[in-house]
Formats: sequence, C-alpha cells, structure tokens
Amino acid sequence: NEYCRVFIVHRLDRDTSGCIMIAKKRSMLRYLHQQLRDGHVQKYYHALVEGRWPGRCKEVRAPLKKNELSSGERIVRVDPDGKESLTQFKVLRRYVGATLVEAKPVTGRTHQIRVHAQYQGHGLVGDPKYGNDDFNKEMKAKGFNRLFLHAAALSLLLPDDEKKILVEAPLDERLATPLANLAPSDHQDD
Repeated sequence: NEYCRVFIVHRLDRDTSGCIMIAKKRSMLRYLHQQLRDGHVQKYYHALVEGRWPGRCKEVRAPLKKNELSSGERIVRVDPDGKESLTQFKVLRRYVGATLVEAKPVTGRTHQIRVHAQYQGHGLVGDPKYGNDDFNKEMKAKGFNRLFLHAAALSLLLPDDEKKILVEAPLDERLATPLANLAPSDHQDD
C-alpha cells in the first residue's frame, strides 16, 4: 500500500539538524522534487562560523567540485572547473570570536554552505572536514560537540495553496545550550 510508506524529499548532511521534507504520497514526492528543481523551495540554515563574518559579504559565488580521496572520503573544493554555486549569507548575531549567520543555498551542491564559509575564511564550528582544528578544540571546550549547521526553516508552496508556508525547527539543545553561554560581541553592527 503506497500510503504506508514515506519518501524522503531531500537530504541533509549526517551531522546537520533541523527541517527535512518527507512525502506520504508518490505524487507529492514528484511535486516537491519539481519545486526544488525549479528553485521554488527556500532553505534557511543557521551556522556558527569562526571569526567576524563581514556584514557586507551577502553572498558567496564560487564553483564547487567533488573529489574523492584515496581513502574513499568525499571532499568538495572551490575549483574553476566545478559547478556554479551560490550561497546567500546574513549576519544574525555576533559573539566573541564567532558569528551566527543565516545561510541560504541558492544552488544545492554537496557541502555547499560549509565550503563557501571556509572559502571566505570562516569555517563552521565543529566541522572536522572544512573547519579549523584549533578553533574547533577551543569551541569544544565551550560545549560545542558537533557541527553547528542547522536547517532552521523551509519555505514552500503546496499544490492547492496560494501563499507559501514556512516550516521552522528550533535549535536542538546540543547547539542552543552552548550558544546561550557564548559571550556576545560588544559590536553587533558593521
């Protein structure tokens, strides 16, 4: 029976928390896949990055290429021969030594937010692949025990609706608790 199954509409990286879409009908799965392909679904992520993200940096446009290491591990790099990739960024809150940003991937490449942030010199907290090891150790001592990347919201239009719906997920405790204990920066604006 088709109605006893659920279908995952899109994936999140293993260490990313937050919103994910599932469909209970194959017809809705096809509809949502088309919406994603056509760019009608907006995804909003919250990421805590190293250092002071410049408020003037509203987007990162850098081509990304997947590579496979000899160990079999996949890694993504900015590469002129890669696929066009665009992420929009907005500063949400500044902390001493870190910035909470909203990241909106316009394209949907593997590890896109993580690599674009690293490309700007602001790796994500807890990112073992693209982050700064020394900074990650410092942040681990402050209670950050995982990648700080959270799918905070999805905005989409359902078939019979006239306006978009917004689905939100609060930060899980493993991110919210240490974030609440971080010292805010004295300079919140740019």
